[in-house]
Amino acid sequence: MTDVHVPAQDDDYDPFEAFDRAQGAEVVSDPYSGFAELRARCPVHEGSAGDLMGVENAITLDMLDDGPTYTVFTYDGVEQVLRDHETFSSRGYEKSMGLVMGHTILEMDEPEHGRYRRLIQQAFTRREMERWEHEFVRPTVDACIDAFADRGRADLVKELTFGFPNQVIAQAMALPEADRPQFYRWAVEITNITAEPERGFAASVAVGEYIGRLVAERRDERGDDLISLLAHAELDGQRLTDEEIFAFCRLLLPAGSETTYRSSSNLLYGLLTNPDQLDALRRDRSLMPQAIEEGLRWEPPLTGIARTATRDATVDGVTIPAGASVAVCLGAANHDPAHYDEPERFDIFRTRTNHLAFASGPHMCLGMHLARMETAVMLERVLDRLPNLRLDPDADVAIMGLTFRAPRALPVLFG
Repeated sequence: MTDVHVPAQDDDYDPFEAFDRAQGAEVVSDPYSGFAELRARCPVHEGSAGDLMGVENAITLDMLDDGPTYTVFTYDGVEQVLRDHETFSSRGYEKSMGLVMGHTILEMDEPEHGRYRRLIQQAFTRREMERWEHEFVRPTVDACIDAFADRGRADLVKELTFGFPNQVIAQAMALPEADRPQFYRWAVEITNITAEPERGFAASVAVGEYIGRLVAERRDERGDDLISLLAHAELDGQRLTDEEIFAFCRLLLPAGSETTYRSSSNLLYGLLTNPDQLDALRRDRSLMPQAIEEGLRWEPPLTGIARTATRDATVDGVTIPAGASVAVCLGAANHDPAHYDEPERFDIFRTRTNHLAFASGPHMCLGMHLARMETAVMLERVLDRLPNLRLDPDADVAIMGLTFRAPRALPVLFG
């Protein structure tokens, strides 16, 4: 491994297990009934979703400001907040995620956000995504399936969805293979900084030092990897600074890997618990895009994000004062009965599949096309290679979590 500072490790410490515990994954199986109850009483409430629902140790979506927190539960209200970037700023993230990630796209407002996004997008063009699909995604998914295809049973979370998005990004960054397990461990520890700040800050320093060496090397010797593309991206004479590249790479693994693991696992759960829809998709692959969108709507990997009110504003008839943290509940918006018929039902034949799983407005997820492509490839290969796929009837499986949602395991039988 490149000679960098490595934080002390405990051999029996599992950072992802610690992360899941911090999200209340073991105690919340169905947040949507609580969201619906709160939305029916009032579209916007003062307080965080976790506090309003009485969930202990839930991750909060406030911006760590002194002002109050308001949570928006309707589709139209959430979209209003996300589209009005002048009234509802992303700057508050610098007081939470920014402390450990550095200055990332998460906390940027216009015009800085637009300039930075246009530079970053040069590394995520359609051409690049096609190359990723054929060089990284398909071989990685097939390698994962190879390990259990002859066994007749597997845990699709632990053996497929949990690992492959991280492996794809590590390959796209051209990280040495021996470094990848440590790099992913750092990424999870950074994500879990709220629960374990000492580990999170140590991991952030380590990643910055590690990526710094790679950026320096690839400014001199350009390759076709993601770090090289970022190091040489240019727009109107402007280029990304080293610190901007470090911050983006700190963000990329938890944002690009962990959310894809959750969304693809949730979609598999929806299909496996609705075998008629799984069979329909197996027979007719043209249903793949709408199946992916319904999975994202029905169980988004992240149920909320936050903004800060820059001035007094009214959302769904409720006045929100300047300085307040505004948590937008994406999960509740995606289950708003004013926008969807029978929103609690998973239905890949649903005619209206617009959703807010990737947010909306200027900060709509930069990696959404990558996430969709990875999920489509994974599901195609699963359907192609695992005949008669079904949940293990002896397994007790559920999607868990309040803010971050996913099944802890997906034990399946096939063949």
